Amino acid sequence: MPAGRSLDADQLDDQADAWLVGKAKLGSVEAYEVLIRRHRDRIYRIALRMLGNRDDAEDIAQDVVIQVWTALAGFAGDSMFTTWLYRIVVNRCIAYLKRRRQHTPLEDPDVVRSPGADTRAEARDRLRAALAALAALPPDQRAPIVLVDIEQLSYDEAASILGVSEPTVRGRLSRGRRQLAQTMREWT
Repeated sequence: MPAGRSLDADQLDDQADAWLVGKAKLGSVEAYEVLIRRHRDRIYRIALRMLGNRDDAEDIAQDVVIQVWTALAGFAGDSMFTTWLYRIVVNRCIAYLKRRRQHTPLEDPDVVRSPGADTRAEARDRLRAALAALAALPPDQRAPIVLVDIEQLSYDEAASILGVSEPTVRGRLSRGRRQLAQTMREWT
């Protein structure tokens, strides 16, 4: 659960999603648009962190919006809508990465601006190195880091999204974090 969120707020969000999904499955374009607006920022953020390129993340996010509309009829509601949706995003990103087979450094628009030119340059270089290190991870390690460490989802939520067990998520996180720490050693 994200910091600052209450269980009641999460339950209300899940209930709102379920209601909107029901309406969208009945053909309500308006309900579908509201549903997508509720989740589009996270769809894009996950895609950006997974792919490392804003244009590619936009393309994947757009593809996901289209795919979800066509696949919504098959959503049985066995899991939360967000679990199903984020699984689609992650799977699309992994498929894209397998086709692309190159790693491009991630760019983060949320760079913290520090006073002083040297401090800003060092912070920018450190961020570029961290994002490049994340981009260099195999997708099966990158996805749990994006979901748990960056998006602040629980291990259980990440496991559901990735379709693996919680211990598998923990193991992939451990390997990914270890690799990131090793790669970023020169910055500490």
